Amino acid sequence: MRAAIIFTAVLGLFSILFKWRYRIMNTILAVSVLRRLAVTLSMNMPALKDKLLPALFTSPKTKA
Repeated sequence: MRAAIIFTAVLGLFSILFKWRYRIMNTILAVSVLRRLAVTLSMNMPALKDKLLPALFTSPKTKA
């Protein structure tokens, strides 16, 4: 019985966090120190860095 209550509580918490994930993320990233930490940690991930940096620094090709 106790395990069922804990499972239900965890499932409910997970569903609330999933529903409000963007609101929570925007609230956290509004704090400059946390935003800087998030950028620093994400730029230390080679796979993310390799995908993100070329897209940021290439000029868009225009049709002439």
